[in-house]
Amino acid sequence: MSVLPGNWLFWAVLSAIFAALTAIFAKIGVADINSNFATFIRTIVVIAALAGILSLTGGWQSPSGISTRTYVFLVLSGLGTGASWLCYFHALKLGEAARVAPIDKLSVVLVAIFGVAFLGEKLTAVNWIGVGLIAAGAVLVALQI
Repeated sequence: MSVLPGNWLFWAVLSAIFAALTAIFAKIGVADINSNFATFIRTIVVIAALAGILSLTGGWQSPSGISTRTYVFLVLSGLGTGASWLCYFHALKLGEAARVAPIDKLSVVLVAIFGVAFLGEKLTAVNWIGVGLIAAGAVLVALQI
């Protein structure tokens, strides 16, 4: 499979790199402040960066052209993101980044399960073995023995 800028894998790898940096930077950043306030600062930065990207790329759209269904699911996604960020930053405040991040990435396992259960996606036996290995790997990395 090709890893070029026009390929989903390229962007997924970049996402993983930035997620790793997020964990390291956040762990340092929450050391001396409330984790919820740290999440608030992070959110402001994300909003400002996205507004800049939309402005630079001409990606702004008319809100009236967006369906109610789309709004509902984007709001639900935003609420999920917010809850995830609050929990993640609190976990980083309390624990080691090398243990917190793998447990957070159990979301990969849950996405596979939810994708099959709710979106009708299909996974092969090999895919399920991979999902199981991700789960086992996350737990093994998080163990403190």
